[in-house]
Amino acid sequence: MSSFNRAAVDAICADVVGRRNEIDVVVAALAAERHVLLEGPPGTGKSSLLRALAHASGVELVFVEGNAELTPARLVGTFDPARVLTDGYSADVFLDGPLVDALRTGSLLYIEEINRVPEETLNVIITAMSERELNIPRLGRVVAEPGFRVVAAMNPFDAIGTARISSAVYDRVSRVAMGYQSEAEETEIVAREAKGAGSGPVGRRAVRVVRATRDHSDLRVGSSVRGAIDLSLIAEQLASLRELDVTDEELGLDAALAALSGRIRVREGSGRTPEAIVRDLWAANPLETDDPDTETDPGKA
Repeated sequence: MSSFNRAAVDAICADVVGRRNEIDVVVAALAAERHVLLEGPPGTGKSSLLRALAHASGVELVFVEGNAELTPARLVGTFDPARVLTDGYSADVFLDGPLVDALRTGSLLYIEEINRVPEETLNVIITAMSERELNIPRLGRVVAEPGFRVVAAMNPFDAIGTARISSAVYDRVSRVAMGYQSEAEETEIVAREAKGAGSGPVGRRAVRVVRATRDHSDLRVGSSVRGAIDLSLIAEQLASLRELDVTDEELGLDAALAALSGRIRVREGSGRTPEAIVRDLWAANPLETDDPDTETDPGKA
């Protein structure tokens, strides 16, 4: 990781909007040979940051999706049963799992949603982080090559299908908290990803509505910026299908309902539906009259 310098960090920042401080800290932690935990809600750029980092450094990224099916065997690897019958338990019969692959190649092992990983599998990860090696029955010792790091990500606000991360994990990682970006930064993200409608007043309105979902008293979970991206893209296509302007009010509401109603979670006992809340927020955040795209040219009659 010593290849990282200011130019590399600048290259990462060109791909990731509004994360200069977090990028500096993550790069410094990896350069210091530490493992990293990125903690924050969905849509805050955790995966984007890491992919940009791996690309800028030329380091291979080995991806693992954390879920209940991630057993130690799937993470570490297994012997090929068919070949064992003919060749026995030799090293060339072993099929490397993502952890062993990352150890052998000195890669970054990215574990998404680490709080969904079963405890037995998590213990294997802890061993690899602590000892930088694994002892595999019938195979022997696999020692990490220089550059091996574990970078994990988790959403601390999702309690479904997750488990509390133990202090043993926190004691072995450098934790970087990633909250939602600013309104200006999310507006830039939507403009980049949705282009067309996303870079105009509809995109800016979509960002305001999405941000309002996060503070709504009837919602326990609001939308990420992905909701604003989808809203803008759907609105643009609806405008083409219906031969209407993309700023049409009813058209925009239809796009908002499609993009946001499944992303928000209503508090129990509120008595409201996601659709009703989206309608209220859409009405409460109209197109701004001072948006550059909607201003009237004073030189025109």
